[in-house]
Amino acid sequence: MKYFSVLFPAFFFGLFARAQEVVRLTVSSDVSQQQAPVTLNVRTHKNIRSATVRVNGRDVACQLDDLDRDGQYDELSFLTDIKKSEVQHVVVNLSDEEWTTAYPARTYAEMMLRNPKVKEKNKHDIYLTAITLDASTKDPFTVLHHHGVAFENDLVAMRIYMDARQTIDLYGKFHQGLELYDTQFYTSPAQKAQGYGDDVLWVGNTFGLGALRGWDGQPSLVSPVKQRSQRIICAGPIRTIVEMADEEWAYKAGEAPINMILRYTLYAGHRDFEVEASFNRDLSSSLFSTGVINVRGSEEFSDKDGLRGCWGTDWPATDTLNWKRETVGLGIFVPTAYRDREWPATKDNYTFTVKPVGCQLRYHLAYTSDNEDYGYHTAKTWFAFLKDWKKRLLHPLKVKVER
Repeated sequence: MKYFSVLFPAFFFGLFARAQEVVRLTVSSDVSQQQAPVTLNVRTHKNIRSATVRVNGRDVACQLDDLDRDGQYDELSFLTDIKKSEVQHVVVNLSDEEWTTAYPARTYAEMMLRNPKVKEKNKHDIYLTAITLDASTKDPFTVLHHHGVAFENDLVAMRIYMDARQTIDLYGKFHQGLELYDTQFYTSPAQKAQGYGDDVLWVGNTFGLGALRGWDGQPSLVSPVKQRSQRIICAGPIRTIVEMADEEWAYKAGEAPINMILRYTLYAGHRDFEVEASFNRDLSSSLFSTGVINVRGSEEFSDKDGLRGCWGTDWPATDTLNWKRETVGLGIFVPTAYRDREWPATKDNYTFTVKPVGCQLRYHLAYTSDNEDYGYHTAKTWFAFLKDWKKRLLHPLKVKVER
């Protein structure tokens, strides 16, 4: 998904002295898009407590987020459906008075410790917003319930393993809606009978869906590190953002360790999400790796220009008696600026080597489960989605502030 920012000039906000301010925008697009995200940078205005958004005179849900936890909102986001060449007029009201507008929940994120007193796997109750584990923790995979932070929107859900793999593991839904609060990634037989989804991918030591790894001629795990952290930044009607941080990763022998923060941004109504890696120094000359798992017997797709995916069927667990085989479609898009090379498929992965630009690296991921009553059910239709998805990523919305 594309990330859109508008920087308000300092003099513009300097004129603000009232409790409520109005910002007018025009939004246009070169291609038709549904639920296209618009994100406004509002850091310059220090006293925002609430906001409303109207698109062509119609109220739409919006979300204010404090991304750095300094007590001030940094960004406002909303979604819009827009046709090719259409121009939409947007009125944003920013206020230093706090009020609550009830928008339907469309994203969710959770992280929790295992509670030894709880026997049912979907009833754990020690909720966290952040955790840091020291390198002396011998088995970080077992510390957190469902092995790491989990996040979802109304279409897809996933978790990120809290270990050296940092793999993104997938949950497949049958019907649209939020489910993780109820199932905690461990769906009971009764919930399955009610139509809840479940884990649909076996990942092992593969990339799963788009894990970022090192590269030493082949993918290498994110280890050793001094500390490893996960954090939920936000979850609301528009988007959820979660982070994975690795401190003092000994990436290459003979070189100083690096610090890496991986930020995952998932918008409501999207089966795709963005991965943004930030490093503590310029790593433009370094290579990393990412890609998607080669699902057993999968059919591969590649446009040889950064877009790659597969469609395949496999068991999601070693227990073949209590699980059924699951069919998934996976996709990754690496923009030209960050792409080094597409490698031939191995039995485990479809691999890219990637390179940061300065201290930043970005790419995009998407998936579907054949279980969905709203998704894709053949390799042909999934690969067609991937092509259209790339087209939309390469044609971001055009957002202008009307002075």
